[in-house]
This record gives sequence, C-alpha cells and structure tokens, in this order.
Amino acid sequence: MPLPYRGRGSRLASSRVASTSVHSPRRAGRGAPWSSHALRLTRRRHSSEQVPPGPEPQADFRSGKWLQEHAGGDARDSQQTARAAMGSRHRICSQEEVVIPCDPDNDSGSVDLQLSNLEDIKKDPSSLELTDSDIFDITGLSQESFIDSFRHLTQQGPVSEANVERLIQSIQEVFNGELQSEFEKLTFLRSLSSLSQTLPYDETTESFIHSHITDIVHVLNMLIEEEPLHSLFSSVRQEVFITIANLSYQDIHLLFGSEDRADLFSLITKSIITLPSVETLIQLQEIMPSGSYNTECLYRQTFQAFSEMLQSLVVKDPHLENLDTIFKQMDPWLQSTKDHERERATASMAQVLKCLSRHLSLKLPLRFQRLGHFVALMALLCGDSVTEVAEEAAEGMHCLLHVTLRLKCTIYDKKNHPNLRRAMKKCQELLELYSIKQFYSCPFKIAQIFEAFLNSNELFQFVMTTLDGLENLKHPCTQKSAGELLITMVKNAESRFEKVPEIMGVICARLSIISQPRVRRQIINTVSLFISRPKYTDIVIGHLLCHPVPYDRHLAELWRTLEVELPSTTWILWRLLRKLQKCHNEPTHEKMAYVAVAATDALYEVFVGNRLQAATFRLFPQLLMTLLIQIHHSIGLTMSDVAVPSGLYTGQEMSSEVTPLCFAIQATKSLLLRTLCWQEFNIMEKNKGWTLLEGKECHLQGVSLLANALLERNHLLAQKVMYLLVPLLNRGNDKHKLTSAGFFVELLQSPVARRLPSIYSIVRLKDWLHHGNRVFKFLALRGLRYLIKHQDMREDIRSLLPCILDLLCETDEKIVLLAIQILLQLVGTMDFTTLTAMMKTLFTLFGDVRSDVHRLSMTLFGASIKSVKYTDKKGVENQVLDSLVPLLLYSQDENDAVAEGKKCQGKVNLLAQTLMFSKNAKLPIRRAAVLFVDLKALLHDPEPSLCIIASQALFRVQKVGAEPDSRQSIPG
Repeated sequence: MPLPYRGRGSRLASSRVASTSVHSPRRAGRGAPWSSHALRLTRRRHSSEQVPPGPEPQADFRSGKWLQEHAGGDARDSQQTARAAMGSRHRICSQEEVVIPCDPDNDSGSVDLQLSNLEDIKKDPSSLELTDSDIFDITGLSQESFIDSFRHLTQQGPVSEANVERLIQSIQEVFNGELQSEFEKLTFLRSLSSLSQTLPYDETTESFIHSHITDIVHVLNMLIEEEPLHSLFSSVRQEVFITIANLSYQDIHLLFGSEDRADLFSLITKSIITLPSVETLIQLQEIMPSGSYNTECLYRQTFQAFSEMLQSLVVKDPHLENLDTIFKQMDPWLQSTKDHERERATASMAQVLKCLSRHLSLKLPLRFQRLGHFVALMALLCGDSVTEVAEEAAEGMHCLLHVTLRLKCTIYDKKNHPNLRRAMKKCQELLELYSIKQFYSCPFKIAQIFEAFLNSNELFQFVMTTLDGLENLKHPCTQKSAGELLITMVKNAESRFEKVPEIMGVICARLSIISQPRVRRQIINTVSLFISRPKYTDIVIGHLLCHPVPYDRHLAELWRTLEVELPSTTWILWRLLRKLQKCHNEPTHEKMAYVAVAATDALYEVFVGNRLQAATFRLFPQLLMTLLIQIHHSIGLTMSDVAVPSGLYTGQEMSSEVTPLCFAIQATKSLLLRTLCWQEFNIMEKNKGWTLLEGKECHLQGVSLLANALLERNHLLAQKVMYLLVPLLNRGNDKHKLTSAGFFVELLQSPVARRLPSIYSIVRLKDWLHHGNRVFKFLALRGLRYLIKHQDMREDIRSLLPCILDLLCETDEKIVLLAIQILLQLVGTMDFTTLTAMMKTLFTLFGDVRSDVHRLSMTLFGASIKSVKYTDKKGVENQVLDSLVPLLLYSQDENDAVAEGKKCQGKVNLLAQTLMFSKNAKLPIRRAAVLFVDLKALLHDPEPSLCIIASQALFRVQKVGAEPDSRQSIPG
C-alpha cells in the first residue's frame, strides 16, 4: 500500500497511549497536483473506514476498484515526506489513495503510448541515449506520478535536550528490565519512534541508538514473540512496524545486516501474514470480546503499518539490496496455499513495488538477482482464483515493468543499447495491441512483454518458478496460468535458455500431477519446442533417455504426442537414432549402454504415436538397419547385462520379462506397421521370422527372411536400404557388420545390384572370403552366387577362383556346398590348370561323410571331366583312373537317401562318363578285376537303368583291361 498523505508530528505530542476505544479517523490533506489524465484509485481492502460517496466512478482494469479525480497539493522531497508520513498517529483508519494514470476518453483503460521517442531507432540506434521519458511512454506510467506524492503537515519543532535525555533513560530502563503491560510496551515503542526523529540533529541520540541496535532488535523480537499468532487484541504489532519504519527512514535498518536481524524480519512477517482471516478474527472477537479494540479496524491498521514498514525499506535502495531481502522473506507467503495469507503477501509486495518505482534511483552494482523468479511469481498471481489477489498482483506487475525497464537501462552497456532499444520497441508494440485490462488478465501477454528484458539466467528462473506453479493442485487456475506462461515464454525466448536439463527434469517430474488436459498439452508442447531447436535437441533427448524403461505412461505420452513442425521432425528422429547408433560402435564384450535400451524404447513410443510419420518414412532404411543391429546386440541379454545408471531404479523392481531384446523386437514391428510394410510383417509372422531374429544361431536367417520379403514386396524400398548399406558395411563392431552384411547380401539378388561399382560388390565380397569369421565367408559365397547370374560380372568373379577352391577344404558344410555350386557355374570357363587343381581337391571329398558334399563333389567332378578339352584329356588320365574305384563304391552306398533314385543314377552316370573317357586307357589287371566284380554285382540291381549302364561299363572294362575270367559271359 502506498505511503498515505498525513502530517508529521511528535509521537509524544499526539495521543499515543493505550486507548480503550478506537480514535475517530481524520481525513488526510491533499497531495501534489497531477496531470489531467491522473485519476485516484481509492482502496477499500486493508482500510479501516468506508469510502464516502463520490462522483460517478470510472472502472479501471481491476474489477471492484473505482477511479476518482485526484485533487491538487504541494510536492515535497520524497524521503523527507515519507518520514513525515510515518509520524502521525492518524495513519490508522485512513483511506489510501493510489494514483493510476489512464486516458479518461478511453473506457478500455489502454495506455497512451507515443512512438515519437523511438522513431530515431531505425536511423542510428547506437547513437541514442535512453531516457526516463522512453520508459514512461512504454509503461504507461506518467512521469509525474513518480514525483513524491506524500503530503506532510507542519513539522513540529525539535525535541528539547531534556526530553531527549528522558527518552533515552526510559528506553535504557527497558534494556535493563522487562516490559509487562501493553501500556509499557507501547510507551517504549513510541519513545523509540520519537527518539528516532532527533537523529538528524542530535549526536547523542545517534550514538545511543547505534550502540544499542542489538538490544533494540532483542526487545522487538521479544515483543513479537509474546504476541499470540492466532488472535489480534493489541496494537503492539502495529507500533513495532511503525518504529522499524521510522528508524529505516533515518538509515538505521533493524531488519538487515546480521542473522538476528534477519530472524526478526522473518518473525514479524510471519506474525502478520499468518494471522487468521478477517472473518475469523471477527468471529473470535465475538466469542472472546476484548473491549479495547475493534478487531477489524485494528487488523487493517496493523496491516497498513506493516505494508508501510516494507515501503520504508525501499525508499533508498539504489542497489536493490533491500528489495532482494524483502522478496526472500515474502516469497513463501506469496506461494501460500491459504488464500488470506497469499492475499496479504501480494498486497504488501504490490505496495513495495509502487513505492520503489516512485523512488527508484539505481546504481551499480545491482544485487537483485531474482528478477525472473519475481516476474513469474507475480504473473502467476495475476491469474489467481482469488479476485483480490489477482488485482493486487496486477497492480504490482504494472510497477514491476517500470522497475524492470529502469533496471535494464542501468546494467546495459552502450554496446547493448541497440538490443535494449529493440526490446523496448517490441514491448511498446505489444502494449499498443493490448489494453491494460487485457494485459494484466492474460498471463501469456505478460510473458510476451517481459521476455524481451530477461537474460538467460532470469529466463531459467522464470521457467522454474512457473513449473513450481504446476504443483498448485488446490487452484487449477494457477496451473492454467503456469501452462500459458511457460509455453509463451519458451516460444518467444527461442534459444536463449540455459540449464535446459534441469528444466526438463522438473517438467518430467510435474507431468504426473497435471490432470488438466489443456495444461498437460501445453507442457508437452513446451518440450516439443525445446527438442525442435537444434541447440537443445541432443540435450533434451539425452535427458529423456535417462528415465527407467519401460517408460511410465506420462513419459510415453510425451514421446507419442510430440508436436513438432514438419521441417524439424527428421532432425529430431535422426538425433534420437544417432544416440542408438553410437552405442553399436562399442566393443561387444562390454555391458550394453543403457542409452541403447532407452533409445530403442523411445523409438517404439514415437512409432506408436505416429506424430513423426513423414520423418519415419524418410529415415526408414536407417531405422530398420539400426533396429536389426540392436536386436543382434540384445540376443541373450537381460537388464543385468546393461550398464544401468546408479540410482535409476531406486525403489523399483525390474521385471524379469523386461529385456533389451523385447524393446528392439517391438520397435521393429512398430516400424514395419507404421511404414505400411504390412505384407513384409505378415511374412515374418507366418515364417516365424521374429523367432529367427531372436535366436543366437539363426539370427541371420531372420535377417535374410526380412530382406527377401522386402525385396519381393517393396523393391524400391529394398533398393534404398541397399544403397544405405554400402557405406555402413565396414562400420561398427562385428555384430553391426554381420547384420548389415546379411541384409546386404540378400539384396544383391536385385537387378540393381549390377549397377554397383565392383569396389562395393565384388571387391568387398573378396575381402570377406579372407575374413577370419566363417560367417563372413558364407555371406561372401552367397553374394557371389547371386551375382554370378549377371554375365557381365562373371569375369570379375573368375578372378576369385583360387579363393573359392581353397574353401572346398573348409569344415563348414554350408561353405563347401556354396563353393561347389559357384564352381559348377564356372566350370565351363576354367582353364586346364584350374580344372586339374579342382579335380584333385574334389577327389578328396569323395570320402566325405556329409552326403550333400560328396554328392555335389561327384557332380562337379563329372562336369569337370566333360569340360576338359580332348587335347588335355591325357593330362588328367591318372586322376580319372584313380577315381574309378571310389565311384563304384559310392554307387552301392547303403544310405537309402543316396542309393535311391536319381542320386544313385547320378553316380552310375558319372561312372559311365569316366569309363567312356578312359576307352583308350589300359587298366592294370588288379584294378580291372576289382571293377569287373563290382560292375557284375550291379547287373542284378532292381533298377533297369542301372543294369544297362553297368553292362556298358563292364563291356568297357573287358576291352581296356585284362579279363579275370574270359569265359564269363556278359548278359545282354
């Protein structure tokens, strides 16, 4: 409340004794003259008399308040007048007058703003100096209103030396004794107040008070402690406040400077703020009548004295030190859950700000470092559910804007003048759009105005204070205001924030207590704004990934409902994907990084929400391969194999069903469904592809199944994946490379594969043939088998024949079979040297116990014999002759799978080819005898074709070798 217009006189000269009845109020004199636009706001709250009827009122921006014409008077020195104002007993029960300039011709109460002061900004903003007129024009506060408005009456003469001595003696007696009655307490306090007025001209008083400040603080502390906390039956509190105020005007601060003074400040603040509501006090008086005071009037007098005491602390506050201390004391009460406590604190701070704005004279260094917190708190109170609180906060906010502008003009150096002027011009433009009523009733508009003047640290304070407002479950309107303030400030401040992880931490913690859908949407949109700005994307993602998985419903909702503009969606999804990809570069023997699991779960939630659909389609190849690699890394792991940050699951039990693998599988499934790969998904389901992917030994089979499904159903998408994999095949650890290679090899079936430069196809496969891991050798051969069908690529593949022949000696059956299949395709193009070397190797496989191996080796051997040129047949004669006995033996294989049907027929055909090839060769007698016996046994085979071929072979043996029994006939 502003300092009232009242006279100054001796405390002892006035009726300052314990009274048994309420004194009749006297009307204060009139203050300084005001401009024609200045109107008077007569306050009714916290005042002890009714406002008399007046002229037709004009409504201002505070509902329930009325404006009246203000009369004229004299203007005086602010500090002297303020001291005088505190000297009258008749401050109590007096009406308070607040000057609020407005345009009488505009019922909306809009501020009269002038652009003339800022026209030169466009020309040369750096050459201009900021003046008070700039600030007044912007805020709508008339410059005249900041001239001291306090009326002071004729000052009584100086106190005589004898009276000073008596006052000192009476006060000294209190220090040495104790105060019993209310009369003694009031006498002490009034004596101290009277003595304080002699300080400017009496050195004895000055010496006495300065040497006894500790004693004074102790006595005041004792007096407040003796006052009951839940009732108000005496004016001791009021007199304590008046005494402190009078001393403050003499630059003797009893509430600053030491711990005991700070304790006194806290105590007296609590003693007035925590009093029961006025209604309760009145009811209490009816139950327990005191007989001396009217409780309602006494309360209003006491509160007014408290408010004026606070104002006395900021009349001379060039460094804003006192404001900082006052705000720290009032901060918890401004956020009180009790309406009457919050209203008292808000009214007090509003009056402090009004007084400060009138007497503002700032000097460096400024010690008020909580501007962002202050602005946010007052803005939240502007949206309070209690009308009185909202109105008081609106008044305070109006003055706070002026204080902020003056503060920023003080701390900004000349280099930053253009920035400040731009901020002031923005402020002015916004104020022109809104009337005062709109401005103070809409929190988001307050955020728009103040954003331009808050630095990064103050923005952080603002946001954190606003987030604290979300905890106010008792008042949903405060939550609503907090949501509006937060989203507006973050939207307008763009990238000027600091400590974003701390902000994200509080937001995530508050989500669980926000039940209003609109506010909840605003908070999530705030996260969306942060994450969409490149400066903060990694920071926000990194923080969100530091929560337990699976995410609770609140964080899951956050990931699913991110509202991001289209250009930013790909960037956000890419940065999230990169978090996962970086984990795949770590050695596989170490524990899996927790970020990998958290990022996988986050991707799943993003896919389910489908808000980043366009980015999901665009990054499908990267997403698919990264998730398949994550599946490979997760096989066989539990959460105990993950490097979980300490304390993350404190007090929570981790289900054994939660594994890194389950997150990766569900994310991959969601990706296929959200990118419309329904047929590919069905193929995986029908062929147990997910089970294959989860298996340690069959993971690559699952990868191959998915790759073939994609190639079959979505050829264009498969090509994109193939081109993506080209640079990725040699990156990451072994599991990363294996999964990428497995998918890449299957895509070589595509006709587009022939367009790949050989360095990315044949050369890479050649490197894998020499790899120490057999799986890579298998994949290389599989890839060569797909590429060999392209005639233009066969010549390059022929250069790999030595490597492929070496693989015939591998112990892995799959590798040997693939090698034989490739050689069958190339056997017709081999030279004699290669054929000879291959036939020698194949001869060693005739005795292989693996049926498929020795079957295909014989087939390749036969194909090799056919491909030998006539001129070169003599060179392979010995090899062919050496193969006759094994071939005959295998033609009678006891294994039904080998001996039956085409398999056995193939062996005999091979035997016949061998015998026909050897028609000009002479067989040794022993070898011919063995062949003769074996062939004779085949003559009785139930398969007619075998009998015929055996007869032909037997005939050949008789011709080229010595017949063991020439008399034995050969059946026709």
